[in-house]
Amino acid sequence: MAMSRRRRLLIPLATLGAAGLVLTGCAEGDSGGDGGDVSGQTVKIAGGITGTEADALNKSFEQFTKDTGIKVEYTGDKSFEGNIVTKVAGGSAPDIAIVPQPGLLQSLVGTGEVKEATPEVTANVDKYWSPAWKEYGSVDGKFYAAPMDANAKGYVYYQPAKFEEWGVEIPTTWDGVLELTKTIREKTGKAPWCAGFASDAASGWPGTDWIEDLVLRQSGPQVYDEWAEGKVEFTDPRIKEAFDAVGEILLNPDYVNAGFGNVKSINSTAFGDVAAPIANGTCPLTHQASFLTANLLTVKTAAGNTPTIAPDGDVYAFLLPGIEEGEVSIEGGGTFVTVFSDNEATKMVAEYMSTPEWADARVSLGGFISANNGADPELASSGFLTDAMKLLQNPDTVFRFDASDLMPATVGSGSFWKGMVNWIDGRPTEQVLQDIQAGYQD
Repeated sequence: MAMSRRRRLLIPLATLGAAGLVLTGCAEGDSGGDGGDVSGQTVKIAGGITGTEADALNKSFEQFTKDTGIKVEYTGDKSFEGNIVTKVAGGSAPDIAIVPQPGLLQSLVGTGEVKEATPEVTANVDKYWSPAWKEYGSVDGKFYAAPMDANAKGYVYYQPAKFEEWGVEIPTTWDGVLELTKTIREKTGKAPWCAGFASDAASGWPGTDWIEDLVLRQSGPQVYDEWAEGKVEFTDPRIKEAFDAVGEILLNPDYVNAGFGNVKSINSTAFGDVAAPIANGTCPLTHQASFLTANLLTVKTAAGNTPTIAPDGDVYAFLLPGIEEGEVSIEGGGTFVTVFSDNEATKMVAEYMSTPEWADARVSLGGFISANNGADPELASSGFLTDAMKLLQNPDTVFRFDASDLMPATVGSGSFWKGMVNWIDGRPTEQVLQDIQAGYQD
């Protein structure tokens, strides 16, 4: 038996001869008839990643191209999510698509064009990711798409110097979060929290992250899973309990909306605009995902400097704690490598993207973390991202995908988003929960 495809693709091309990389082995999963010289072939990848992140994604394949001769071309499209199913169904699928939601993956699999993961990709995912990640890349019990990146939600951003000034510490339980909030209010006489739900047609989604964090922490992963699957309804007392807990902060006029106004101003504040008051000190606390660090680097501190993000820096963040001390739960998201072509070059690219070697290449380019437990978190572009990546890699961390992304679009990006906006505007919780649940009938 020849060496596996993964082993071959990690051997520098130069050592295999100037004529190019010729694949003639019989690695498990190879058809035997799709081998041949792949050097000079191009694999096209599509996704919704644009700008500098798209540039970094293309750059992450430079060593792979040197080693194999396969060219990789990634093209980003801001309208990707709305267009990809139509393109695939119409016969215009890329070789690989980077899909941001399990629900969208399911729709693509429904076209009949998605290829199941190869044995090599499957082996990598079994080895380097937690079972939950493999499940999110599966449809009807069949595994299709390896996870690519990850983002961790549920962080609370703060200024370490202010904590020292007020004599407070990072809380270790949810009750501790409420006590911290009360103490900051008493010491400053001002609202401790700022929040922004405005995001054009997607307004309300930051509120769903709050609710998801509390469902996961209060009721546990099993209830969270059943809720995401629609088996636990929004009108269930356990979901109302999460709304009530979040409401202790977001519906309290004494606690929000620092730097912006009253409770209702949450709906008119853009989600990224909370970065500025956190950096300049006019807002002590905000709840957001790990990607808020990118927004923080575009604003200034009270001294006029770009904030440093570190435990002893201008700004840092702690993960929203559990109900009991020591519980670590993360609600987050990620993308999935979805394959439409079955030629050898595409298989090699997909396999490479499931390895720690590719994860290290992309992580080292900045602004990116992976839940691949074989990747090196010390390569991340900041100490904060290193810590976030370690949490995602930790086998003791309970990770669950963003529930709204798992729900049908009529609910997850429909009635749930809209319901959060209505809730902030003052609609009673019971009515909001009924309205959101009604999205399943649309």
